[in-house]
Amino acid sequence: MDPSWLAITFSDIAWIAIAFFMGLLARLVGLPPLVGFLAAGFALNAFGAAGGDALNEIADLGVTLLLFSIGLKLRLRGLLRPEVWGVASVHMLITVLVFGAAIYGLSVAGLALFGALDVKLALMIAFALSFSSTVFAVKVLEEKGEMASLHGRVSIGILIIQDLIAVLFLTVSTGKIPSPWALALIGLLPLRPLLYRLMDRTGHGELLILYGLLLALGGAAVFELVGMKADLGALVLGVLVAGHPKASELAKSLLGFKDLFLVGFFLSIGLSGVPTFEAIGIAVLLAALVPLKVALFFLLLARFRLRARSSLLTSLSLANYSEFGLIVGAIGVANGWITGDWLTIIAIALSITFVLASPLNAAAHVICARSLERLRPFETRTRLPNDQPVDTGDAEILIFGMGRVGSGAYDVMRERYGRRAIGVDFDSATVGAQQVVGRDVIFGDATDSDFWEKLRPGKIDLVMLALPHHKENMDVAKQLVDGGYAGQIAAIARFADEISELEGQGVHAAFNIYTEAGAGFAEHVCKQFEQQSAG
Repeated sequence: MDPSWLAITFSDIAWIAIAFFMGLLARLVGLPPLVGFLAAGFALNAFGAAGGDALNEIADLGVTLLLFSIGLKLRLRGLLRPEVWGVASVHMLITVLVFGAAIYGLSVAGLALFGALDVKLALMIAFALSFSSTVFAVKVLEEKGEMASLHGRVSIGILIIQDLIAVLFLTVSTGKIPSPWALALIGLLPLRPLLYRLMDRTGHGELLILYGLLLALGGAAVFELVGMKADLGALVLGVLVAGHPKASELAKSLLGFKDLFLVGFFLSIGLSGVPTFEAIGIAVLLAALVPLKVALFFLLLARFRLRARSSLLTSLSLANYSEFGLIVGAIGVANGWITGDWLTIIAIALSITFVLASPLNAAAHVICARSLERLRPFETRTRLPNDQPVDTGDAEILIFGMGRVGSGAYDVMRERYGRRAIGVDFDSATVGAQQVVGRDVIFGDATDSDFWEKLRPGKIDLVMLALPHHKENMDVAKQLVDGGYAGQIAAIARFADEISELEGQGVHAAFNIYTEAGAGFAEHVCKQFEQQSAG
């Protein structure tokens, strides 16, 4: 890697400013900032700007860190579930055949740009459109705090299967055969204990961040050295250390770096070509096919025993085209199979689906609530064990979110009041860990309308919201108030404006966890001193 790309010029600052203001504008109108970054790329392209090596390096680094972060949160057993690999493979097969037939039909009809496409090239373009965006889905799920939910895990699992298929295609289509030394990558498995011991000694500061960067970039370099896709190496290294207690902390530490470098990725998409009216028209036509992808995802997930709600939420998070489509298109252009116009078309179609999918996912739970009754007939009679509605029984105190804050609240409420408290969390691993230490915790998604249908609020007079994201706490508070819950509601917050919003939503007591942590620390010290003085 040439370090000269790090040099900062005035034009670079201008690019950063444009990306910032376009991202801010997107946020102000209710869209994720990534939509603004895409728009900034097209705007820069319109003024004759070109990406260059610096932007490409930043974009590649962003995707590498993204895949490493996914690896940190990935459980390999999840990929072996039929609702993951089965849905991903069947969906891709059907999409390629149906979209390929449609594209070839337009070619036979003699439409411009389609005329030179034979069956193989039509199938290749359909293959490029069969992927859904890992970057988009992860960003949306992270912003909503739903990465650990069932539909979040299924979405990411499907995307990982798609990514693995893409890596296989890239290897075959480029004629780049992995080196025989690629077999030596199996030797990474025995290194896991060493990687764990090194992570144990990194502490919680800059060394941990540097260690994460070393694993991500080092894994990418090693895989590339033996002829494998570099990003796959970052993913594998993330998986290797995913079981470490600090894996979640490492993912959070790298979050800012990942988001920053991904700005370059979205800018590079916008800078990939100059759109013409004809290209925009074809891109709109291709974007109009996305509802077919969503419907197919929904039907397959429902047949694989997911509830209608989980199937719909998963399908909506996959309602777009993927950055891998650009990679497939670039290979087609490089090999002379298709013209460069198709790369621009795929980029525009990708951008359109991002723009459309953003508000769609923002309103996903509202859409589910309004359409659930019409979708229930598609459910199978049996459900997956971890996709069942939950019953809180005779609980009087209900705590949503059993992380560190929720666990502490659970212990104090049980100790002080002796009343039956029960915790709820949508991460099955968290639920299992809590049950092992003796806490009464059940699996459930607080944003799930079925959960509220099963809940008996008459027996619960205190609800404590300790979910990790403010929006989640707001959503649950709204569910409670709209459902006629008459008991007390308490919630955590991190900023003063969040406290005001929670109180406006009907929360009776909102606590700034940073302020309360300091007060709790002082109270604990005072008690210790009092006990020592009394002794």
